[in-house]
Amino acid sequence: MAVSEKTIEQELCQRVKELGGLCLKWVSPGCAGVPDRITFLPGGQIHFVELKAPGKSAKPRQRVVIAWLRRLGCYVWELNSLEDVEMMIKTVQGKEVMS
Repeated sequence: MAVSEKTIEQELCQRVKELGGLCLKWVSPGCAGVPDRITFLPGGQIHFVELKAPGKSAKPRQRVVIAWLRRLGCYVWELNSLEDVEMMIKTVQGKEVMS
């Protein structure tokens, strides 16, 4: 059985907390399509995270916002599995190269 988006989100929040960071829900009235979470990690790392259930992908408006944030030089992750969460955590810890 595939995991739910909620389970992936809970894992992300727990892993970020274990690193000493914050994983905050992002709601931006008047700006549809923003990523689900903003993570604040030690060392001043700020990452935006769009979460999806396995097999799902970002909607067109979300893709526009993600591209906009990336053009501004922001780190934006699209996670749709527990393995994606693990990859993100290893990357922000410097154990893998940023993609």
